[in-house]
Amino acid sequence: MSVNDTSKSTFAITTPLYYVNDVPHIGSAYTTIAADVVARFERLRGKSVLLITGTDEHGQKIQRTAETNGLATQAHCDKIADTFNTLWQKLNIKSDRFIRTTDSRHQAIVKEFFQRVWEKGDIYLGQQKGWYCVACEEFKEERDLLEGHRCPLHPNKEAEWRDEQNYFFRLSKYQGQLEELYQKQPDFIQPESRRNEVLNFVSQGLQDFSISRVNLDWGFPVPVDTSHTIYVWFDALVGYITALLDPDMEPTLENALSKWWPINMHLIGKDILRFHTVYWPAMLMSAGLPLPGRVFGHGFLTKDGRKISKTLGNTVDPVDLVNRYSADAIRYYFLKEIEFGQDGDFNETRFINTLNADLANDLGNLLNRTLNMFKKYCNNEVPNCSGEDIPADNQLKAIGSVLGDKVTQAYESLAFSQASEAIFTLIRACNKFIDEQAPWKLYKQGQQQAVEQVLYAVLESVRLAAYLLSPIIPNISNDIYQQLGFSIDFNNKSLTDVTEPFVTHSAWGTLTPRQKLGEAKPVFARLEQPQAVSS
Repeated sequence: MSVNDTSKSTFAITTPLYYVNDVPHIGSAYTTIAADVVARFERLRGKSVLLITGTDEHGQKIQRTAETNGLATQAHCDKIADTFNTLWQKLNIKSDRFIRTTDSRHQAIVKEFFQRVWEKGDIYLGQQKGWYCVACEEFKEERDLLEGHRCPLHPNKEAEWRDEQNYFFRLSKYQGQLEELYQKQPDFIQPESRRNEVLNFVSQGLQDFSISRVNLDWGFPVPVDTSHTIYVWFDALVGYITALLDPDMEPTLENALSKWWPINMHLIGKDILRFHTVYWPAMLMSAGLPLPGRVFGHGFLTKDGRKISKTLGNTVDPVDLVNRYSADAIRYYFLKEIEFGQDGDFNETRFINTLNADLANDLGNLLNRTLNMFKKYCNNEVPNCSGEDIPADNQLKAIGSVLGDKVTQAYESLAFSQASEAIFTLIRACNKFIDEQAPWKLYKQGQQQAVEQVLYAVLESVRLAAYLLSPIIPNISNDIYQQLGFSIDFNNKSLTDVTEPFVTHSAWGTLTPRQKLGEAKPVFARLEQPQAVSS
């Protein structure tokens, strides 16, 4: 069994800092669930993990939205930030830091970072002319716009023409260094399709980009010229550094960078790819700071094959979804049914069918009937049997013995669907194995040892499956482990009740002889398809 690289005992992962123009949508939930799964997996491996999420709260779009809603801008930000925190709790997301860019400590870090880049000579005053998408908070190149100067990401909004004095960052200066980065570290941008997209963009030649706005007071003033406000992206990206501060630390770059930097992984949607793979590394190069390990840009979600849009009236409310179906149901479907990195679709019929087939039938029923047979044939305890007593050619042992390594590789690659499918290959093999071995017949024939070995092999495989699924469905995994007589809590960030948890529990054959088992209880209730509303 391979174990984690002990040369680096910490692991830091970030989601985007979500824009507070509106309440969180299903795409925000998707990214954050994935980040939580990675964080949970790394904690299982014994690493000290920091999962960072938060909200980006500056910019013209926020100010306009607050005015439209009749709220003070800060009050609007407070209200929306709370909805993100609430949703993460509902989805059983265990974030370690929730950074808000309106935090006064963040202003101190932004000011110091800006000063470093300024002293490097990489910021200058110039004239900005071009089409500006307020929704993206970004100037758009003419070649990227749709007909009527509409933003491809917000086609119902026309970009605004701007001609104003701005401070610029010398992005063009770092073209060669960025190209060298992409060549020397091909896995810096993942998946491959995102990497190719960035390479194509950079090859066309990089332009310096604006990092300030005038006539906007919602944001931090430029330290060298208070008539300008720092542009939202330059401010927001530095939030990843601010988030590294312990609560009692003085807000300085030195303190923020002392333990967790560089970030191991930025997890983002593909719509903000350029900011994180071009602008951000160039800014860090200018500030003389090490670069993050990798940036992974996942795809977009659709509903019933159509783009999710308020205009189309087909939005997916993640709060409503989790209230109706549970956190584990949402987490499992979106990571198992969609290849992470590619675009994916939500269809409620397929959603329910998948959950019933995998969690209620294959996994839930398997655990239930196996525990009932233990109660009937083995006095409700693990018999005097261990993994070593099961022959090497036992099909469940053969699958289970290599499953930990296979799933580890999948989690490391963020191939959550492959991890789930590999685990359920073992679960489905268990159901087939029980039917073929028919322990009830063996019991009637007086073959007690054969009964015990069959049931041990099945229950141990269920245990292993639950353990390896715990980053994705922690509550169901907890229920299974409790019914097996373990006290481990997969929602405990430190997992201090288990010694070397990953090495021990990812190996096939962990159940111990005479281990007392709990009562069989359903771990996932079968779902019914929603009734069609008659007109």
